[in-house]
Amino acid sequence: MAPRAVSFRQGLQADAAAHDAGQRALRAAFIGFFVDMFDMYLPIVVLGPAMSYFQPATLSPALKSTLFYIVFALSLVGRPVGATLFGHYGDKLGRRWVTIISMGGFAFVTLLIGLLPGYESWGIASIVILTLLRFVDGVFLGGEYTGANPLAMEYAPKEKRGEWAAFIHTGFPLSLAAMSLITTGLLRMLPAGTAHSPYVQWGWRIPFFLGALFASGIFLYYVRRVPESSVWAKAEKTKSPLKELFRGDNFRCLAQVFLVMSGAWFTLNAVTSILPGVLLTVRHVNSVVVTNAQLVANFLLALSFVPFGMLGQKIGRRTILVLMGLAGFTAGPILYYVLIRSGYRSAWQLTLLVTLVNLCATPVWAIVTSYINERFPTGVRACGYGIGLSAAAIIPAFSSFYMLGLKGLGMPYEYTEIVIFVVGGFLLLLGALSGPETKHVELS
Repeated sequence: MAPRAVSFRQGLQADAAAHDAGQRALRAAFIGFFVDMFDMYLPIVVLGPAMSYFQPATLSPALKSTLFYIVFALSLVGRPVGATLFGHYGDKLGRRWVTIISMGGFAFVTLLIGLLPGYESWGIASIVILTLLRFVDGVFLGGEYTGANPLAMEYAPKEKRGEWAAFIHTGFPLSLAAMSLITTGLLRMLPAGTAHSPYVQWGWRIPFFLGALFASGIFLYYVRRVPESSVWAKAEKTKSPLKELFRGDNFRCLAQVFLVMSGAWFTLNAVTSILPGVLLTVRHVNSVVVTNAQLVANFLLALSFVPFGMLGQKIGRRTILVLMGLAGFTAGPILYYVLIRSGYRSAWQLTLLVTLVNLCATPVWAIVTSYINERFPTGVRACGYGIGLSAAAIIPAFSSFYMLGLKGLGMPYEYTEIVIFVVGGFLLLLGALSGPETKHVELS
């Protein structure tokens, strides 16, 4: 056979192998992010109806809502710690092993949480250990997307990066929908009305065990099926990725990404973590109704993500970020006010309003993975992506405390979330306007 024909055939085989590797990396990143978000939001969806298992009965509704949120916030604080640690080694030693280690870690921690005794057995130690385990869980969760998402983006064809990134993040609303579906089924079979009801005593553990099982499965998939990023493997390695990230243009990019993501986290927390707590503990909406509303909202959000990603590929990621910032401090807070002001008149009305409020905040996550990865060179991409995405979560993570402060100033507690929403939308808009368009960037 002529050398040219041999070379052509080898090129086709190499292209086919790269395509297959990219598809496996994409599938793994999607499933990994689904499991990551499933684990992340377990306290919000699953423990919401069962927090009395870990709390003294004498707490006020506002303190119950705050303690409920702290359990979630501690895992958010752990994420930037994990992103910093795993991001450094993701750039230095490779994306794949960082992902494998982090997946195994949070599979084990999630299993431990599912085995915890409650307040009646261990007193205040039960909630303390729960929050500490959630922090450690957050550290490992911060490593998952820090390795997996840059790996997938480096395999993505340039013209499909927006679509691939949005598909990966579809795992987020789908995981919330799956949790809502599982929790709804459990609540229908297992009552949750009192501290000694079956769901509160042991039913909530089932989704945690499922989360540990899912994480173990994707851990094995990465070990057996997902190759290392070829872009990273061919790139010149940086001796100290963290030091390089905090210098010159890399640091300026990180600061701008931090602003964008601070806004994204404020608006996300307002609709996915604070809103359910307000509805349950302040407005006293039935837990099944709240869970069903989240189920419908997140299913519709899942359908919207890929179209948002494709639109960002067409008109620009920066444009979508600007539009979502505008929605975050105008339409979102107005719809939230209508939701709280109207009260609980019907399940369908509440579901519609919860869905519309979510649509003013959550679709920005269809854009951020492609956008942030395009902002950093290969040598610091895992660090930049992981830290930019995660460190920005720290200040918004304590939104519940800011709400208590506003309540202390005389603002009705249920309306303090409006301030969180407005701040998030403004920061997102400001951050987007401060940065460039990135859809034409080459990742290699």
